[in-house]
Amino acid sequence: MTVTSDVLVVGGGLHGLSAALQLARRGLSVVLLERRHIGRHSSGASAAGVRTLGRARAELPASLVAMHMWHHIADLVGDDCGFEANGQVKVVETEDQWRQQASLVAALREDGLVHEEMIDAVTLRALAPAIAHHCLGARIVRDDGAADPHRTLAAFHRSALAAGVRIHEGVGVRTLERIENVWRAGDGGTHYEAPLLVNAAGAWAGEIAELAGDQIPLAPPKASMMIVTERTAPFLRPTVIATGRTLSFKQTAQGTVLIGGGQQGWADVSNETAHVDVLGLAKSAAAAVAIFPTAGRLRIVRSWAGLESNSPDGVAIAGLSPRSPSLMHLFGFAGHGFQLVPSLGVVAAELLLDGRSSIDIDGLAPARLMDGSAGPRRTAARI
Repeated sequence: MTVTSDVLVVGGGLHGLSAALQLARRGLSVVLLERRHIGRHSSGASAAGVRTLGRARAELPASLVAMHMWHHIADLVGDDCGFEANGQVKVVETEDQWRQQASLVAALREDGLVHEEMIDAVTLRALAPAIAHHCLGARIVRDDGAADPHRTLAAFHRSALAAGVRIHEGVGVRTLERIENVWRAGDGGTHYEAPLLVNAAGAWAGEIAELAGDQIPLAPPKASMMIVTERTAPFLRPTVIATGRTLSFKQTAQGTVLIGGGQQGWADVSNETAHVDVLGLAKSAAAAVAIFPTAGRLRIVRSWAGLESNSPDGVAIAGLSPRSPSLMHLFGFAGHGFQLVPSLGVVAAELLLDGRSSIDIDGLAPARLMDGSAGPRRTAARI
């Protein structure tokens, strides 16, 4: 059997859903293929930070547009996704860290970017009274925040379906070829054909790119770990990250505390899973207690790790294939792709349909990582 559409999206995480939604709302028929189920990997394991703070310069234009969209996210997907703009702060603990972070904020301001600022210890403690007394201040974006990852997934899923996107779960792309200006993907039985293709396959997107003829070198996939604690009385509104430690720390609306920041577990791509590393979890917990001493009294309820793709330079991969303007790559977010979801969906639709985007994503182009040596392949991938 052959299923045809205008666009084929590979990958049912948030970026695949966002691209599918934008393309469908521009009048195209869209089929989305997901090997397991919607949000199975990094999107479903995300801490859901909505952060412009400390973005790589190449990501910043898309991030700033995305932030505006997050403040109006209900207009896009009919739900506020649990987004709260309580700010994100990057705590500094030493004078050297203060000078470093202040210089980065000053550099942004020299370029006319004023969304970041430095705050002193008194202002920091007004925002986060439980913070350790040795902290000297912080770098902050006041209208950053966080969302609920599961509500966000559900909202984008519902909106995509309402826009007419046909979502096929349990369908993995095993073969992919380009025949007379049509992409043809197969799962071992059914074939899916469309003139336009979006590669949003997460930790497996490099394999899809290779099947399509694009050799995009990637760093090993990440297995970023998270800890969630028991519920406790409200004590913190902003999301706190650390300058000299691997830490992100926030209290959810339910009262639990979510601790992450990038400690890595074990990525098992072949078996489509990730495992926690107990020693890494201990480091996360120790960093949390160093910044919030009272957190040491909280009991850990559960922990997990999520598979996610990782670019060599830590910057997202978002742009058209240099070999085929009918192929959009959208992956390699290295653990910070959640906030970019709304704007990069717009980028995908604009690039595929108009050939250019209203958002500057030149620094995200996959061509920056490619050496021009790739040729078409027709072998199998496990997506």
